[in-house]
Amino acid sequence: MGNGLPVRRDTLILYAHHKMCICARVAPNMSNNDVNTSRMMADYLDRIGAGKVLLDRTPFSFDWTPPELVGRDDELRGLASMFVGIENQGVSGRAVITGPVGSGKTVMTRRFGEDLQRALDGRRRLILAHVNCRNHPTASQVLQEIARSLDSGQPERGFSSSEVIQSIRRNLGAHDAHLMLVLDEVDVLIRNDKGDLIYKLLRIDEGQNRQGSLSIILVSQDTSLIKLFEPAIISRLGESNMLTLSSYGERALTDIARQRYEKACRPGTVDENALAKIGRFSAESGDARLAIELLEAAIIRVEKDGRSEVLTEDVRPSTLRAASVEPSQIDELGEHQKLVLLGICRRLKKADAVSSGDAQKLYNLVCEEFGIKPRSYTTFWKHLKTLEGIGMIESRTANASVGRGRTQHITMTNTQPALLENRIEKEFL
Repeated sequence: MGNGLPVRRDTLILYAHHKMCICARVAPNMSNNDVNTSRMMADYLDRIGAGKVLLDRTPFSFDWTPPELVGRDDELRGLASMFVGIENQGVSGRAVITGPVGSGKTVMTRRFGEDLQRALDGRRRLILAHVNCRNHPTASQVLQEIARSLDSGQPERGFSSSEVIQSIRRNLGAHDAHLMLVLDEVDVLIRNDKGDLIYKLLRIDEGQNRQGSLSIILVSQDTSLIKLFEPAIISRLGESNMLTLSSYGERALTDIARQRYEKACRPGTVDENALAKIGRFSAESGDARLAIELLEAAIIRVEKDGRSEVLTEDVRPSTLRAASVEPSQIDELGEHQKLVLLGICRRLKKADAVSSGDAQKLYNLVCEEFGIKPRSYTTFWKHLKTLEGIGMIESRTANASVGRGRTQHITMTNTQPALLENRIEKEFL
């Protein structure tokens, strides 16, 4: 083949890219340019380095429940003490859990529920229902979510609250089951309905032959949550059934980062000093979510560089944020607000900022991708302002680089764009 590289017929070039194979069959008459292109592709894929560190991204999700909770042994024992005798028919449990953002309230209730369900297997049928009241802020919405956890065919409309409660009773009785209900961010519900629904749920067995139908765990960031309840509710919950979680310390945050690394990555790919640095950076806020985000950001950075180990310098304080973005904040957004945010996130994964003009173009592209008609520029601008108002994005005004006038530059400092991108995409795919 002249001065070109010798190429054998049916030579197969295989490049692995984290569960993806790219194969190119080299033709007998392949030119020098084609061969060079193939070699460039090989270099390109090598530089990506996908899979050199990361095996499974799931442990970085806010919704992932670890097999063991780090640094919460005493709290778990305290919670378990509130459910003594739960293995017996007719017995229910009550608990109120409060604590700051990132203290592990939600993951603790999920872990406890799954462990309890497993422990009661063969003795008592336990059904788990976890309702986020920020996503479902009205009594009717909460009841519908509870009913659907028992019967996926439950109609969404057409029934009063009393009728839905009766349906819940019937389903529990028909299946001889006990419901473990977690109401997360319950202060949102309480402020909307004054605690009326909680009072009704606590009395669900009154006048019934069957007792012990429902256990309830109330979760909130508001440490003064108890003050929102009427005395009748406090009496039924029991003032001794209160559990307050403190913020995580440096050691616990380091251990949390280590746990996520061990579940998500290849062994030996994250330096111990890097984990210690994550613990140190996130200790100021005590927020476990921040520790997880710092770890994920460092891993992504290493993967992009084509390296196979996360070192101390890969953990960058610039990733540190003042406050966590709650996953539920994403869920609360309207459809087009999510699409605007998705376009911005995709650009900010690769750039430090995006102009408002480019943000609109990205929004239009995202709408086209999912077959949704984009809204007008005026509506798009209102969505931008809404996202800025709730802290999802930040903007600054600067002189335009071309022509006259000024332009808005959009950034995101409260979280990692990739985290929001993944969460939003799940809704539209």
